Amino acid sequence: MVLSMDEIINALCLHMAERKAVRPEDVQVELSWEEDTGYSAEVWVQGRSQFLVESNMIEAILRYMLSEYGVRAYREDVRLDLDEEITAIVNTGN
Repeated sequence: MVLSMDEIINALCLHMAERKAVRPEDVQVELSWEEDTGYSAEVWVQGRSQFLVESNMIEAILRYMLSEYGVRAYREDVRLDLDEEITAIVNTGN
């Protein structure tokens, strides 16, 4: 299963909203990839910025997969990929 960049952003918004006790609409996310640091996301909640590394992003994707698709995936099942945009490839065993 492939999650689009929009779905990754939704996953991060839902994850951070739950952690910070705000509405998902109150979370802004910008994804990035750099050769030195790999995948990351800058997240703004209530005017404060926070950087998430790849492992934080995967945690949010795993929770999203369970809540939105009813699929229990594990860290080793998720791989972030960059083609024209950042996507997440999730091995669901199918």
